[in-house]
Amino acid sequence: MLESFGYRVLALLTGPTVGSTIGKRVANALSSYGFEVNTCTVGASDAGTVNEVIAFVREVGAQLVVAVGGGRVIDVAKYAAYQSGLRFVSVPTAVSHDGIASPAVSLKDVNGYPVSKFTKPPLAVVADIDVIAQAPHRLLASGFGDIVGKFTSVRDAILAKKIKGEYVGDYSLALAKMSAAMVAEHAEAIAKHEPEGVSVLVEAAISCGVAMAIAGSSRPCSGSEHNFSHALDLVYPDKTSLHGEQVGVGTIMMAYLHGLNWKRVQRLLQIVGAPTNCEELGVPPEAIIKALVTAHRVRDRYTILGESGLSESAAWRLARITQVIP
Repeated sequence: MLESFGYRVLALLTGPTVGSTIGKRVANALSSYGFEVNTCTVGASDAGTVNEVIAFVREVGAQLVVAVGGGRVIDVAKYAAYQSGLRFVSVPTAVSHDGIASPAVSLKDVNGYPVSKFTKPPLAVVADIDVIAQAPHRLLASGFGDIVGKFTSVRDAILAKKIKGEYVGDYSLALAKMSAAMVAEHAEAIAKHEPEGVSVLVEAAISCGVAMAIAGSSRPCSGSEHNFSHALDLVYPDKTSLHGEQVGVGTIMMAYLHGLNWKRVQRLLQIVGAPTNCEELGVPPEAIIKALVTAHRVRDRYTILGESGLSESAAWRLARITQVIP
């Protein structure tokens, strides 16, 4: 496939875990086809790492960036390629969130504050279902949680259209909603790492990327549930929970606010083994509440949380009703 694009000098980014296994296999395979492969290991997704990768890409004279790994590696590769005026190819080894094919990037600035950037989607996505099926279950469950979040992000986008007159194309919203419906329908197959289930999860993540590309923003796929997750990153930096796990828990609560069937969302997450409450996230109740009351300020995007957000008493009530705080 890369030969058909005509690029010969590659910057191959990979993570510390997959670098010695799948990353090495890919590098050796590409070298055997006559590509010049320059490998760089990515350990974080902050501004410093991005700058180091940009310098590396320029130093080796790369014509194309190839990302082999999880969400962190793909995000860094996506942004570094964009800043270098290059395209990138996404080779996910896991689907822990919907970034494998999207133009959106989530990074952390020098102060650890989450920053969302809009770049370009990958030139191609090469997703080996056998490899992704062998990823730790927690990563698949996290990816499931992120995509289930489209149930509420689409509702938030529709609300913003009605209240703020914000334009978001119906086609992009339909794609995002369909992605959530498809993974929900295949929850048990995803839980068992069955090829059909993993394929649906990958295809749904790619569809979400296309939805964002069509919309020209992450709006169809990122609403109040993502605001909650980003707020939790800020108020509880010592957390060990994953982005998609947090989005899943946020979706339970935001589904309640939207009048959706939050118990169904909870049940779907339980089927795949994703967290549904603060104990399973490893986050204290107080952090959940603090994230809820500050989530509306994370980004300038109208959601069900409104412009003034939740009061502390309303946040406690919401979290307890939805069993996020048992």
